[in-house]
Amino acid sequence: MTKSNPFEIAQKQLDDCAKILNLDPGVHEFLRHPRREFHVSIPVRMDDGSIKIFQGYRVQYNDALGPCKGGIRYHPDETIDTVRALAAWMTWKTSLLGLPLGGGKGGVICNPKELSTGEQERLCRGYVDMVWQNIGPERDVPAPDVYTTPQMMAWMMDEYSKLTGSNNFGCITGKPLCVGGSCGRSDATARGGMYALREAARELGIDLSRATIAIQGYGNAGSYAHSLAKELFGSKVVAVSDSKGGAFNPAGIEPAEASSVKAETCTVASIPDAKRISNEELLELNVDILIVAALENVITKENAGNIKAKIILELANGPTTPEADEILFNNKVHVIPDFLANAGGVTVSYFEMVQNIMRYCWSFEEVYQRLDERMTMAYQGVLAASRQYNINMRQAAYTVAVARVVDAMKTRGWV
Repeated sequence: MTKSNPFEIAQKQLDDCAKILNLDPGVHEFLRHPRREFHVSIPVRMDDGSIKIFQGYRVQYNDALGPCKGGIRYHPDETIDTVRALAAWMTWKTSLLGLPLGGGKGGVICNPKELSTGEQERLCRGYVDMVWQNIGPERDVPAPDVYTTPQMMAWMMDEYSKLTGSNNFGCITGKPLCVGGSCGRSDATARGGMYALREAARELGIDLSRATIAIQGYGNAGSYAHSLAKELFGSKVVAVSDSKGGAFNPAGIEPAEASSVKAETCTVASIPDAKRISNEELLELNVDILIVAALENVITKENAGNIKAKIILELANGPTTPEADEILFNNKVHVIPDFLANAGGVTVSYFEMVQNIMRYCWSFEEVYQRLDERMTMAYQGVLAASRQYNINMRQAAYTVAVARVVDAMKTRGWV
């Protein structure tokens, strides 16, 4: 099966939205492409003394609402089209949450697991050396993403500060607390998703304390979703998976056990007293809620009709293809789309930017309260648009987000 191009999917989703909003053709075409993108070659001296060249990208999709915002991914299979798609989704995500930010994304083709700590640091600093003139608090603020960490963000922030001649903590978010990071950043994506899930469960009349959940993907978002589902709602997670497979136990899987087994064996698939299942099987389990927190394009027209969950929470970016969306909508599966469901991360990153500007730190309680308010407002706005136009939740999220960006573009005189 040919793998779908993520940017083509992002454009298709925008095309559907343009029809609903009856966008001017010129405005529509403007929004189908990034405003600017940078391709860079990064020389890094390896530990053996050799020089290796890494290819990197930074895409600034649209900054009508404010400086671009988006993570930096380190992945051996990174492509420019993946980065373009993610930058587009970040544009709609920041707009949907009412943040004064645009959308951007970065990536480097590498496998950080094969790099020493010193090589990782030199790559991080080298990436900033190549793009620093085009990023910054008023232009574009990066953050961690796939296979990048708070420590890497600290190195990047330090390199940017050296190049600009002053401490500039606000140039990067997702940093450690000691250098301007924010409380609540580590579990922000999952926690924001839980707030959206709570609203959806209320809408559908689902008692989360009695609900069963399956989680595909057990990285940062998936593992925190597991622990928060139990902590906040008392839900029972019956299946979890990662890239090596999954585990299913109808009696429930404890978060501590899953994390412990993952740390010891590098996979949750080996959880004792659980049936080993594939990622594909997990998606089709008879559960109330399916949380997809792994990769893009896992729910397709081939398997969408077999999904039995009442709610799908998309903590991953782009996990559902447009063809699958139509099938799920017709089957009355309530999808909380990615750029709403996983917007907690960028929202707390925005809070980090605000705190850096203020030189003042908020408590965990303040961060969680503000995040809850933003996520609840965004979910209710999307739900209202879904009802108004009789469209699925992803299309509704697009209509809300794109309309705001277009309004800013028109007000600024761009179109």
